[in-house]
Amino acid sequence: MSKIFAIGDIHGCHRQLIALIARLPLDRAKDTLVFLGDYINRGPDSRKVLDTLIGLQRSCCRAIFLKGNHEQALLEYNPDSDSGGLNLLRTMGIEATAESYGAPLRRLIDLTCMPPEHQQFLFDLRLNFSCDGFFFTHADFDPAPPATTTAETPRDRMQRQQAEAQLLVSRRLGREAALQPSPPWTVVFGHLPHATPLVKPDRIGIDTGAVYGNLLTAVQLPERIFYHA
Repeated sequence: MSKIFAIGDIHGCHRQLIALIARLPLDRAKDTLVFLGDYINRGPDSRKVLDTLIGLQRSCCRAIFLKGNHEQALLEYNPDSDSGGLNLLRTMGIEATAESYGAPLRRLIDLTCMPPEHQQFLFDLRLNFSCDGFFFTHADFDPAPPATTTAETPRDRMQRQQAEAQLLVSRRLGREAALQPSPPWTVVFGHLPHATPLVKPDRIGIDTGAVYGNLLTAVQLPERIFYHA
């Protein structure tokens, strides 16, 4: 029988991506391979990550690539508007992506430093995918709002505002996805890093913070077998 594999947030961690793919018992002719978004930013090798994903797109019959809020923010950025979008991209680690292309930031934010196939890959990303009782999306539908305190320091306030800006992008992404399934669907998502996979009867979260020194995670479905690198 064919299997489903889903892979969490990569964020430029190419070495871990290669190691994880090698560990999966993946039949490229019939299995479904779903990537949950956030391929770029923060980590050192965003360009190599996109090269590898495009290669998998060609070699796997059923490779699905979803849009993360990091890709969404890059595609939405308008250099002719106010500076808020650029500030958001900077908090999301966009400089690391520009460095991976050997280009100044101004050439990344309009995608001109990217090969045409990388640009097309980003434009073609899907918002969601459903298969065999599982609904795949980048972010869960109701992420918890950032915590606030009554005695915020200026640094606390800045970090909260940055988190709120990223949360707005992810919520907008969820609204655009439109389909919000009800039971018996099981939602599989990334976006919010956990030390270990989050497993609930109707939710599976597999962002385990690879770019923060933790592991990159995949889950095999419907068995709920986890793989790490």
